[in-house]
Amino acid sequence: MLDIKRIRKNPEEIQRLLQRRSPDLSLDKVLTLDKTRREMLVEAENMKAEQNRVSKQVPSMKKEGKDVTGVLKEMRNLAEKIKVLEGEIKKTDFEIEEELLKIPNAPNPDIAIGKSDADNIEVRRWGEPRKFDFESKAHWDLGVTLGILDFEKATKITGPRFSMFKGAGARLERAIIAYMLDKHTLEHGFTEISPPYMVNSESMIGTGQLPKFEEDMFKLNRKDYYLIPTAEVPVTNIYRNEVLNETELPMYMTAYTPCFRAEAGSAGRDTRGLIRNHQSDKVEMVMYSTPEDSYRQLEILTGFAEEILKGLGLPYRVVELCTGDVGFSSAKTYDLEVWMPSYSRYVEISSCSNFEDFQARRANIRYRTKDRGKLEFIHTLNGSGLAVGRTFAAVLENYQNEDGAVTVPEVLRPYMRGMKKISLKLKRG
Repeated sequence: MLDIKRIRKNPEEIQRLLQRRSPDLSLDKVLTLDKTRREMLVEAENMKAEQNRVSKQVPSMKKEGKDVTGVLKEMRNLAEKIKVLEGEIKKTDFEIEEELLKIPNAPNPDIAIGKSDADNIEVRRWGEPRKFDFESKAHWDLGVTLGILDFEKATKITGPRFSMFKGAGARLERAIIAYMLDKHTLEHGFTEISPPYMVNSESMIGTGQLPKFEEDMFKLNRKDYYLIPTAEVPVTNIYRNEVLNETELPMYMTAYTPCFRAEAGSAGRDTRGLIRNHQSDKVEMVMYSTPEDSYRQLEILTGFAEEILKGLGLPYRVVELCTGDVGFSSAKTYDLEVWMPSYSRYVEISSCSNFEDFQARRANIRYRTKDRGKLEFIHTLNGSGLAVGRTFAAVLENYQNEDGAVTVPEVLRPYMRGMKKISLKLKRG
């Protein structure tokens, strides 16, 4: 969440940044609550000062034989007023926090102002989209024909927007996951984490999913548990309410998990195939950084995700998101978009974001500085490295052959027991 002290000190600046996201965003309510709270604090302190002053006079009055009955009654009344006022202050503290939880992060002042993804800025491209000399097929047709994807059975088992990998398809999915994890842990310096797939509401609040996006989450009926929408949630919350040492930063963590999203706001979008399902798989990268180093780390993080795509030989582009498209918790985001022949366009496969101290304040993750031992909030970053289902789809579409077979990218072959091609004859293997 945003720092109330920062809002109080520079309300016009923060308001201006927030309205780059949307003209409707306003700080008026939280500023009014904060002003009321500070006025009540002053009033409470004045009452306590009066209480202390009179309390010191009571012993002298008794020694002088004066009647203190009226004074004691006044003090009891004053104590009751203080108690009521302190209750109002606590209530206002809660209201301020509730309001702050609804306010998105202030975007980095350097990112482009825009209303939607149409206003995003392309930063660079890598690779050339393949030109087929035959009629190419979409991954949902290729996978079903090869017998490695089964949407019909998945729908029967659960419902729409679920998928099932079979035979060589299940092996290819596992190969993609293993390749990504090996790349991040053996070459990029990440520690592999295998976290819980369910988290409590405090964890969801910590990374910004709650309260804003509750309708997109799957919640358990009998517990205060949510199925995770991404490994970002459990991994970022590992050190919630803890203090790290600056010498431990930057900290790199990666995890493979399934991801569960209700996709409440995506009706009618990408309903076929693996692009937008209720359950998907992802390898996630999470970084903790000092504030001074976090934007350098964002470039490093984005580069790590790009290396996966380069290793797989998949054409992609990097776009910098504008203020109207950047996520609720993010200050700056790069999207990596892979070329998908079935769409004849680039499709998002990774988002790499710097949240600055927005998540760390919500989750209370701090570090002790080396020089003065001062406690500061860390900066958190995360990025997909990559979305597994979308990577699977991109491999099928970009590596398809005229005979309907799919060539296995060279870097995945060691994980596929040397298999070079997925063809009809291998559909059960």
